[in-house]
Amino acid sequence: MNASIIDPLQGDFPEVIEEYLEHGVMKCIAFNRRGTLLAAGCSDGSCVIWDFETRGIAKELRDKDCVAAITSVCWSKYGHRILVSSADKSLTLWDVVKGEKIARTTLPQTPLQARLHPGSSTPSICLACPFSSAPMIVDMVTGNTTVLPVSLSDTGNGVVPPSRNKFSDGSAPFSPTAACFNKYGDLVYVGNSKGEILIIDHKNVQIYGIVPIPGNAVIKNIVFSRNGQYLLTNSNDRTIRIYENLLPLKGGLKFLEESNHAGDEEDAFEKLKAVGSRCLALFREFQDSITKVHWKAPCFSGDGEWVVGGSASKGEHKIYIWDRAGHLVKILEGPKEALIDLAWHPVHPIVVSVSLTGLVYIWAKDYTENWSAFAPDFKELEENEEYVEREDEFDLMPETEKVKESDVNEDEEIDIVAVEKDSAFSDSDMSQGEICFLPADPSPDVPEPQDKFVGSTSKQGDSNQSASALSEEAGQSGRLTSHISTPLEAMDNSAAEDNGGTSSRRKRRSSELV
Repeated sequence: MNASIIDPLQGDFPEVIEEYLEHGVMKCIAFNRRGTLLAAGCSDGSCVIWDFETRGIAKELRDKDCVAAITSVCWSKYGHRILVSSADKSLTLWDVVKGEKIARTTLPQTPLQARLHPGSSTPSICLACPFSSAPMIVDMVTGNTTVLPVSLSDTGNGVVPPSRNKFSDGSAPFSPTAACFNKYGDLVYVGNSKGEILIIDHKNVQIYGIVPIPGNAVIKNIVFSRNGQYLLTNSNDRTIRIYENLLPLKGGLKFLEESNHAGDEEDAFEKLKAVGSRCLALFREFQDSITKVHWKAPCFSGDGEWVVGGSASKGEHKIYIWDRAGHLVKILEGPKEALIDLAWHPVHPIVVSVSLTGLVYIWAKDYTENWSAFAPDFKELEENEEYVEREDEFDLMPETEKVKESDVNEDEEIDIVAVEKDSAFSDSDMSQGEICFLPADPSPDVPEPQDKFVGSTSKQGDSNQSASALSEEAGQSGRLTSHISTPLEAMDNSAAEDNGGTSSRRKRRSSELV
């Protein structure tokens, strides 16, 4: 986006649904670091990579051993690898370019979320948050796991005895725990059911600080901003909180190690709270004081200036956008479909959301045409006016005006090879060979059925097969909704050809179809 020509009075946030993507039943999404590729996990166990510039499918990653729904997808820092967690308790690491499976391991519990280590270009270490057990560090190469503490009572002194065995069972079930890496991956921030944020050295498995949440509500989500300066938490008290990171972005672990040896209080909990107060400071709180809705998949914008959260209410697709000062600036209202995941584009003012029916909606800014921005002396007319030109107005060399000499040196060589450094990616290292685009993977033509009766039966079968993956979630609301029947599809019925339940589609909004 050209930041220099954007009208600052309009606000740099999305406003309308630009189009939507369809491929099977998509459940979760994630952008790569540049925002040029969008990965989507599907209910059939596959991971689809969309080219976000062309809105076409660039690659599909499918593991024959995995047929369960995908719960989360995560890109490596330079886009070479993708980590996929599934409802069959598995974690799969993929090579994006080759489309080959690098490693696969199975956890004792279903991982709700998994994140690759952000400090490596080709990471094999990840952080997994299982459904009913503590977060764990998983080595995808060896399959070894290290369980992280979720409270000070787990250890007594903040240190967990290293458990590097394959897996261990027998732990009592408890509420799912949220966790995330910091910007460079040397620390893990864990949000527990007691309303506490634990700052943990995951290599030595040691708690260095504790930050209590106001009200001690269960923490459901925890995520860092892109620049690592702010931390977001989503709690059961229907409040999104923003904390300012007081630690240095690099060397935060070293700072905590020095703080740990500085004081020697008798109470270990009070000591960890004192350290935590020097790590995080409460910055803002966001909530809907009228409807008191729970929030789904809250996150930051790419530049950290905006905070976005989806309504967790069933039957509505609402997205709330706040500025960092705490003001609600926009409420985006979509179709009558529950929202299950969303992501903000790393660079552009674009939000992508996933509905319960498996469609991915692309929200973009509704730009207004302003022709005077291209020419300062350009005048827009409400209606046609008669204009009388001067006699020499369209001459090649007007006599009334002098041609100004250009200050541009025409003999200077122009560098068209060097890439200018983007301020949004200040920590980028182009020598790593970052993957921004993938060659398109064309889909084979589907032969038209000769018998119309047979064709309609096949379509109904595919529809039922796709809808069966939603039965678990849709059953909670008392009805089952087919992902093929959508509110936006009524805009262009002629485009709904008989391509089967796994066809890929992109649809423009109604204003572009006229």
